[in-house]
Parts: sequence; C-alpha cells; structure tokens
Amino acid sequence: MAEPSAELSWIERNQFFLRRLHSLTGLVPIGLYMIVHVSANATIFFGAGTFQTMVVDRIQELGPLLPFVEWTFIFIPLLFHAIFGFYIIAEGLPNTGDYPYQSNIRYTLQRVTGIIAFAAIFFHVAHMHHMFEPLSGLGFAQFDPQYAGSSASAAIQSSVIIIILYAIGLLSCVYHLANGLWTMGITWGVWTSPGGQRRAGVICLVFGIGLSAAGLTAIGSMATLNITKAREVEQQLLDGKPAHGDAHTAKTVEP
Repeated sequence: MAEPSAELSWIERNQFFLRRLHSLTGLVPIGLYMIVHVSANATIFFGAGTFQTMVVDRIQELGPLLPFVEWTFIFIPLLFHAIFGFYIIAEGLPNTGDYPYQSNIRYTLQRVTGIIAFAAIFFHVAHMHHMFEPLSGLGFAQFDPQYAGSSASAAIQSSVIIIILYAIGLLSCVYHLANGLWTMGITWGVWTSPGGQRRAGVICLVFGIGLSAAGLTAIGSMATLNITKAREVEQQLLDGKPAHGDAHTAKTVEP
C-alpha cells in the first residue's frame, strides 16, 4: 500500500515551504519595490525635471543590467507570488490555523485585492513598459524614459477611465501589501498576542494611508501635469541646458 504522501502533488507536499516563500516574496522584494516605486513616482509632484533627473535617469544608468534587475527582483518574484496566490484562492485553503484573529472580511478583501492588484500591475506594465512596444499602436508601451514625466502623464491623461483604473489599482495594491504585512507577522510569529496584533494593525494602517497618499499624489500630479511645459523642460535636460520653470510643470493640465 502506497504511503499517503505519495498520493499528494508536488505542491501539496511542499505547501509549507511554498506558503512561506509566497509570504516572504510579498514583502521582499515585491513590497519593498512597491514602496520605492510609488515614492519615486510621487516626485513628479515637484515637476518633470525633478522626476527625470532624480528618478528615471538614475534607473537608466543601470544600462544593460536593467532587464536583469527587473526580471530577477521584480517580474519573476511577482509571477510566483501571483500564481501561487491564485492557487491558494482556487484551492480555498483554510486560514483558521494561520490567521486565527483575522475576520472573514479581511480574509476576503486580501484575496479580492490580490486579484485586482495583479490585473492592475499587468495593465500598468503593458501600458508603460517597452517590452510591449510592438503593441504601442493599441495604446501600450507609452513610457519614454527620455521624456519620462510628459510621456507617462500623456498616457494617464488619455482618459478619465485610465486615471480611475490607476487609482483603484493603487489602493488595491496598498491594501494587499499593508494587510499582507499584518498577516505575515502572525504567520511568522512576530506578533502573536491580541495586544501585539492590535498595535501592529495600527502601524500597518498608518503605513497604508501614507503609501496611498504618496501613490495618489503621483497619479494626481501626472493627471494634472502640463505636458507641453514638461516636454520643454525634458528637452532642455536632453540638450544639456539648465531646466527652467520645472516647478510649474505639475500645476496645470495642458489646454
């Protein structure tokens, strides 16, 4: 008679490890990258020149290493986290043992926002990243690193629906990260007492509000950026000239 474990799939036999890896990748590198990405994008509030020189140009300095960094530390961990997350949702694995203090509402929202977050991230990458350049005629791959602020803003300003979708996607990502951080602390035994979980809940709530504010600032600034002025500033930087009027590029929408 075969051992019971022999009847289990590879995923079922390694579920403990995979769940811990799923939890860990949600924080590092995905969560950490999200914090950096959202905070960096929020610098567009100070103008297209600031966003170009302080964020985009520094990223582009990675040169040929950039695709390696993106796939190793962002895309591959994200794909694993999403695929195994969908497996958890599909299997309906019970959470009573891992999250004994989590309400059904938070449990459900974590999974719903995970689905929305994955869709939003896929849309964001397709909408902006150069790997979708063959589909640029359909509105994809709209980001130009040489004209970072103006190209990103033009893509977002193309439709009110785009702005709304970005806002919904951002808030879903933030909730999934902040609530996931709280449940991760329980899973890993960082906070186990009711008091510790309440204090951690407050910290995660403040963290979520702060990250949401930064993200909505980025979206709002791109939605109101004066694209013509921003492009002028970016061209001055490309020409090696001092950028004038950068502080005004995020103030008014192009007429």
